[in-house]
Amino acid sequence: MKKNMKNITELTHVIRSKNAGPFELTLDMIFLDREIYEKVKKSGVITKKLIASLYNVSEEKVVTFAYFDAANAIKATLVRPRQQASIGEIDMHACQQHVPLLSIEIPW
Repeated sequence: MKKNMKNITELTHVIRSKNAGPFELTLDMIFLDREIYEKVKKSGVITKKLIASLYNVSEEKVVTFAYFDAANAIKATLVRPRQQASIGEIDMHACQQHVPLLSIEIPW
């Protein structure tokens, strides 16, 4: 980790992915408190473009990206790489798709 940077895991109490139906998956990053959430939001690091890059998809495949102030959370929904339970699909519940988010570093 670079000096004056914090990893997303130090700033959140929940980082998860979950099923959002047979064609999409949702990513959630829920921050420890409002102050941390606002600082991360203001940094401009976590964007739709970053999510697309982390998941190696076009921005159009990130169908929603939102700062959810009421929950101190950032949420994104992606088109699943394969339809749920289709041939070759490897994570039916999408519960292991959050791993690329763990590499996010925030200036602190």
